[in-house]
Amino acid sequence: MVSSIVVQCTDLLRTSEYDLWERLREVLRGQGLDPDRTVVVDLLPEGPDHEDGQVISDDGRVFKFSLFYDRASEDGARSASLHGWTDITDRWRTGSRATLTAGAFAWKAQLEERD
Repeated sequence: MVSSIVVQCTDLLRTSEYDLWERLREVLRGQGLDPDRTVVVDLLPEGPDHEDGQVISDDGRVFKFSLFYDRASEDGARSASLHGWTDITDRWRTGSRATLTAGAFAWKAQLEERD
């Protein structure tokens, strides 16, 4: 079963006009991923200056990353910088987000069947 966080975050990635989501779309494109075909496993605040996230690319690769920015600044998210972009495709099953990621893969497969 897919978590609502996967559905919500993926929808925000594809449609939100909020600076953080627009910046994430730019960052993903810079990494060669299509935001309209990428599934967001999660994107959560961690500490005062960044968000940690995980995504599944169209071809099934799994990446984890952090977006650092000044949350106190009105336009801080617009200049968020990517750190720790890591391909964890071979080891996501042993991580703390394994169940969430497995659900995201199942949901991704359902979306692909509809296309």
